[in-house]
Amino acid sequence: MSRIGLNPVSIPEGVSVNVNGSVVNVKGPKGELNQKFDSEFKIKIEDNVLSVSRPSEQKRHKSLHGLYRSLINNAVLGVSEGYEHKLELVGVGYKASNQGNLLNLSLGYSHNIYFQIPEELKVATETQKGKSPVITLNGIDKQLIGQVSAKIKSLRPVEPYKGKGVKFVGEYVRRKVGKTAAA
Repeated sequence: MSRIGLNPVSIPEGVSVNVNGSVVNVKGPKGELNQKFDSEFKIKIEDNVLSVSRPSEQKRHKSLHGLYRSLINNAVLGVSEGYEHKLELVGVGYKASNQGNLLNLSLGYSHNIYFQIPEELKVATETQKGKSPVITLNGIDKQLIGQVSAKIKSLRPVEPYKGKGVKFVGEYVRRKVGKTAAA
């Protein structure tokens, strides 16, 4: 029994949801998203509440039930509120700047890294004296913003000895003791 799939999705004011065949169109104040789903699933909209029902108790239908509900909920939240990820660059000499959607990163390599952010996302960089540079990503597509954040983090993963690298703001990095502790 899918617990997530049985939960209804509440549709806030200003957001419209239309079902056309096997595509759900979600429009809101921040933008528009489309989500495909299996045509065997039934989607009902009553009194600003959307519910997803599966056709049978097959394992495949059970596994997709919660997935489709979560994807539609993410689209509704994205077009109404949006998503934001903040990345922090920890390390001496690590810098970030942007010109439009082109991100210029200096992460301790012999060359700067130029990273093109997709047009659907907005990027901002902030550098304050005495603090680590912060990259802020804003967008309506949760999957896309997570994918881009993970790609930026993979350019310089956080190492456990000094804690240097790219991490989320507020992310806890488990530190290891160096070789001096062995003696």
